[in-house]
Amino acid sequence: MGITGRAGVFWRWWTAFTTSAVGSAVGAVALPLTALTALDATPFEMGLIAAANYVAWIVIGLPAGVIVQRLPLRGTQVCADVARAVAVASVPLAWWWDQLTVAHLVVTALVISFANVLFDVANATFLPSIVDRDQLQSRNSLTSATHAATQLSGPSLGGLAVQALGAVPTLLVDAVSYLASAVLLRTLPARRADAPEHSPPMGELIRQGWRFVAYHPVMGPGMWAATAVNFVCGAQYALYPLYLVRDLHAPAGLVGVLIAVEGVGSLVGAALTPRITGRLGTARALIISCLVSVGGAFLVPLGTGWPAYAAFAAGNVVFASGVVVLSVTTRTYRQIASPPDLLARVMATVRFVSWGAIPVGGLVAGALAGVLGARTTLLVFAAAVVCAPLALLLSPVRKLRDLADHDRVAEPARLPQPVAGR
Repeated sequence: MGITGRAGVFWRWWTAFTTSAVGSAVGAVALPLTALTALDATPFEMGLIAAANYVAWIVIGLPAGVIVQRLPLRGTQVCADVARAVAVASVPLAWWWDQLTVAHLVVTALVISFANVLFDVANATFLPSIVDRDQLQSRNSLTSATHAATQLSGPSLGGLAVQALGAVPTLLVDAVSYLASAVLLRTLPARRADAPEHSPPMGELIRQGWRFVAYHPVMGPGMWAATAVNFVCGAQYALYPLYLVRDLHAPAGLVGVLIAVEGVGSLVGAALTPRITGRLGTARALIISCLVSVGGAFLVPLGTGWPAYAAFAAGNVVFASGVVVLSVTTRTYRQIASPPDLLARVMATVRFVSWGAIPVGGLVAGALAGVLGARTTLLVFAAAVVCAPLALLLSPVRKLRDLADHDRVAEPARLPQPVAGR
């Protein structure tokens, strides 16, 4: 495929990703507000819904790499989009028939969660097949910047739509976005992840991916840092709507805006990642970005009244900017440093561990908030973010300027050594 053709494929892929992301950002506001306003959900029920959105990473996170490796990448993404559209659309239907329950929302979140796992692993594996190696960092930064922009606009639009239409009808926007994404993805060329010619049993393939990541001196610490961050993110997803609505008494429109402010931090982080990593080095940038996120997490639950809104917004921006630098840098390194036949399994292994922490964080946060309150629980989880920079500082990453420096040092040891006198 020529350069022009590859560029066209990327931009169609990017358009599908963006369309789906906007709808998902709208749904991220509408679904918890549906639970709060239509069903008067308790803090624990909010934690269940938040956990259900990510629990599939614990259940099928590891097998997902093998599954994706054996399926057409494009077909996997299209089927996942259709499944998510049907699940989301079922909520307004149940509401109109007066059959909507918290259990229905949990099941809907579970379906979306399982579809997300396969879609995300296929998506991350598909990108290197349509983008040249030297463009991966910039394309990953663009993808993160796009996600940030949708996080900025989507929740704001979602909050306004909820005020105008109600929380439940707004979910139809999310359903339509998934269908539009599926149509666009269907126009892309079929791709399949690299797989061994004689495939071992699934268990052995999973173990190979796990061993490669867990014992890698750079990928391993990066995975544990991301796990600590995502554990806290799970708590934030569960508690932010609860904290804003019941502690700060924010109206729906303002809830959407304050949650959307995360997109500002993500956008800034994604835009500056190439510059930051180029100046400081990718390894140093990782450590600094994690320390920045710690400060942002502690800022979020401070103050009362309008100062509390300002602290929430500022903390959200700072936390998100650090997280995006971590995400873009580690994802690009995995795509470059992983053997092609292991890439899908590497992506699945990392997301199984790191994204699997999200539902755990949501459940723990929901349980703690019922006893301690949302504000105190957010402060407890802010302290947990400290584990992210510690995971890097207690590893070989602290001695590197760039993550790739490890590969340049380690590679000669794998090569045959010259024989004396030859």
